[in-house]
Amino acid sequence: MPSNSPVPHGKIADGRSSVRHVFVRDLELKTLVGVHDHEKIAPQRVIINVDLMVNEDAPVDDEVFSTVVDYERVVKKIKEMLGGGHVHLLETLAENIAARCLEDERVHGARVRIEKPDVMPEAASVGIEIERFRNP
Repeated sequence: MPSNSPVPHGKIADGRSSVRHVFVRDLELKTLVGVHDHEKIAPQRVIINVDLMVNEDAPVDDEVFSTVVDYERVVKKIKEMLGGGHVHLLETLAENIAARCLEDERVHGARVRIEKPDVMPEAASVGIEIERFRNP
């Protein structure tokens, strides 16, 4: 992580730096992704994990939902992206998800992991994981 970041390196949640961890774990969806012809016509399963580093710059108000980063909105954004048509690379999809999450000013970092569980019979899954941070 960049040295001028408000979050210590490697920490997704840190009380001393007022950083909350918001996550979506093992979101299983179908989408058109891949470079092979059969991947362009038949949706395949992907498993998506998102970890967000969220600045706790304001107190949480139990009556005002907008005081927190909403994981339901994160899932909705992911579903919208997957419905947007074929993507060749998981890397592209991961970059797009991270960028959308970083649109929220409270999100300082996003880790996105996307797996294809049905590609290789010898492996539980194959995939990509990226980590992106807000530019200072």
